[in-house]
Amino acid sequence: MISSVPADPTGWEARYGTRPPSDIPDEAFSHLLRHRSVRAYGDQPVADDALSWAIAAAQSASSSSNLQPWSVIAVRDRGKQERLAELAGDQRHVAQAPLFLAWVADWSRLRRLGLAQHIPTEGTDYLESYTIGAVDTALAAQNAAIAFELLGMGIVYIGGMRNHPEAVAEELGLPSGSFVLFGMCVGYPDPSRPAEVKPRLPQAAVLHHGRYDLSQEAAAVADYDRRMSQFQRSRQRDDQAWSRSAVERVRGPEALTGRDRLREAVNNLGLKLT
Repeated sequence: MISSVPADPTGWEARYGTRPPSDIPDEAFSHLLRHRSVRAYGDQPVADDALSWAIAAAQSASSSSNLQPWSVIAVRDRGKQERLAELAGDQRHVAQAPLFLAWVADWSRLRRLGLAQHIPTEGTDYLESYTIGAVDTALAAQNAAIAFELLGMGIVYIGGMRNHPEAVAEELGLPSGSFVLFGMCVGYPDPSRPAEVKPRLPQAAVLHHGRYDLSQEAAAVADYDRRMSQFQRSRQRDDQAWSRSAVERVRGPEALTGRDRLREAVNNLGLKLT
């Protein structure tokens, strides 16, 4: 029989602004709901054992056909982190984190294995393979993120690694057929600069039963706009409605901070995306 613990108000209530529907079955749920992006870290380093456990969690994630088309590069060199921070849009937490992980969608390993066995690997150039690589890498990274958080650390993902994919690949010595999908800063949170649990869209906007249902979307988004504006104002930040700011982020190629040329960059790194 699964024992229950009281639902954590800093999880469900912070996410949705409502009381939880019931007690949660295990404390692990509270850890999941309390996730927040941590960009300020203390001086304590991330131990090698902690990294090993996190990568074991990453490798325990699902993998399409067990192809495991990803790698990860652990970076602790301040000079290299400074250069990566600049490439990511001068995000200072990339330079300051005790540990930076570059998560690599990596078809180069299977290509090398194919070459050794005299078997062609042309299938790695197709969009399906790109999708598998991106999905598997993300699943692995999220398992690692949860592991780090269970060990008392905090993380933040860095999509800015896609701003200049070729330069990032050169900095990290990537082989042809691989590219950095995203980065991850890891460290023990600085208690003097706490991160907050951010509200999310109501489940009515994202959970559908049987078929896609738009009937509740407008009301759900309006409710979320209100909660997010309150959240931002309480922290002296821009309180523009989420629906407006989110749409602005996809208004056109100029809003993609250089990532509008991602197909070209991936092609340059040895993946043709046929």
